[in-house]
Formats: sequence, C-alpha cells, structure tokens
Amino acid sequence: MIDWIQEHAWASWLGLAVVLALIELASLDLVLLMFAMGALAAAITAGLGGPAWLAIVLFAVVSVLLLFVVRPPVVERLHAGPTLRTGHEALVGASGIVVEPVTRLDGRIQVRGELWSARAVDDVVYDTGREVLVTQIDGATAVVTSKEI
Repeated sequence: MIDWIQEHAWASWLGLAVVLALIELASLDLVLLMFAMGALAAAITAGLGGPAWLAIVLFAVVSVLLLFVVRPPVVERLHAGPTLRTGHEALVGASGIVVEPVTRLDGRIQVRGELWSARAVDDVVYDTGREVLVTQIDGATAVVTSKEI
C-alpha cells in the first residue's frame, strides 16, 4: 500500500484534495477548501515528477497563503449583503400623500397605504393632496418635507 502511494503520489494528493473539498461542503467555512487547493497544487507538483518534499512544502505554503490572504475577503464578500430596512426605518425616504394639512405641529399623510400622523420639518404648511417626502420617523409621527420633482 505504501509503495503504491509513493509511486502514485499525485493520485494520493488528488484524493486528499477531493476528500477535503467534500468535507468542506458540509462545513461551508472555506477553511478545508483552502487546504484542498493546497493538496491540488501538491498533486500537480507530484504529477510533474517533483520530489515529495517539494509537494509537501508547496501544500503547506499554498494552503497557508490561501487561508490568510484569499479566504478573509471572500468570506467578507459572501457575508456582506444589502442591509434590510424593516418597520418604520423602511419608510424613511418614501413618498407620502397629505390627507390632512401638515404643519410644524401636526397633520396626517398616507405612506404605502398606511395613515401616519405627520409634522413638517420647516414652517411650511402642506395642503391636502400634496406629495411629501418622509425624512425621519419620530415615535409614531412621520417628519416630512416637500418633495422636489
């Protein structure tokens, strides 16, 4: 068995790469995948007739480099995504229609099919039917300003 492994070192390294890649499918941490790529580099070296010590060194170097140089940005990119704004945060930046005149103190608007109490950012009075922009939510009150078109 050991003679076969020594004679077919490339196949042993390739087998190790496949096993590591399959185990990686269960963990999805991208750690074992980096070691699988190192084993693949060692398999190529052994397949081209390189000595065993070179294949081992190449396995270690490629694995460590991939683990510390390539993996962190890949993991960051995979985990980064759009921030999902929910609840009242999702209303900031939305347009609304004035249902009752909105002043600096009170009023009502309709935003995305919901009625909200509202107040103006400035001293302007927004009449019924006017389109306004929600700039923030203060408790249960939408703070609005004019929507410039």
